[in-house]
Amino acid sequence: MGRVRALGIAETAGAAMRSVASARLLPQIGIEGDRYAQGRGHWSGWPDAEVTFVDEAVPRELGVDSLALRRNVVTEGVDLASLVGKGFRIGEARLEGVRPCDPCRYLETLLARPGLTDALEGRGGLRARIVAAGVARVGDAIE
Repeated sequence: MGRVRALGIAETAGAAMRSVASARLLPQIGIEGDRYAQGRGHWSGWPDAEVTFVDEAVPRELGVDSLALRRNVVTEGVDLASLVGKGFRIGEARLEGVRPCDPCRYLETLLARPGLTDALEGRGGLRARIVAAGVARVGDAIE
């Protein structure tokens, strides 16, 4: 189906994303060590802030690092929009696609990239909830 190309976490709102080789995904919490799992993200309190995805082609087309868009999972070879309302697996973790991860002005301001919100319209990625805990790794299949 597809593959995980990169995983990233940030410890607090606005902090730089840090690339990790593997991450523990926890239901109703998020990714261990990430700002949203600790309640320290800009959008903490939203019901679907557990884990976010973006297709690797999007940051590449925008000329930014794959984690610059602040999504936790960078993917290749999967239509993220097709996962809304569907269950899928990454490594040991089971997830369910919740809704598109629409772009926001906060990201545009944080990256000092005027027009970024418009450039991401319709391709901001996916928000997902974690159904069963597990470890996900760079290179894992998305099934």
